[in-house]
Amino acid sequence: QVQLVESGGGLVQAGGSLRLSCAASGFSLDYYVITWFRQVAGQGREGVACISSSTEKTMLSDSAGDRFTISIDNDKQTVYLQMNNLRPEDTGVYTCAADYRYRCMFDAWQYHFWGQGTQVSVSA
Repeated sequence: QVQLVESGGGLVQAGGSLRLSCAASGFSLDYYVITWFRQVAGQGREGVACISSSTEKTMLSDSAGDRFTISIDNDKQTVYLQMNNLRPEDTGVYTCAADYRYRCMFDAWQYHFWGQGTQVSVSA
């Protein structure tokens, strides 16, 4: 059974840090791109960070900038999103998604595999 399982969300004060994990099972992440999306109630999904398992090249949104880092542990089949200096506007449900392709993209409709999401709440 193909699964992506997120963990690591929670409530943190502004300026704090969280590390999210996205663990894959039932398939190999080889030759996949994996993206973290953020969604706020009533709004669409926003791509935050992407990594290509083939090249380990990454792509970050303007809002993430140099505050967030995405990485992959191929042995553990897990992708991490390290979020530092968090802001209240970073609040939302963070969901990881995977698609069999070479290059990163933030087009949510193209992703075939999705996790269930983890809530991140940042208080002022």
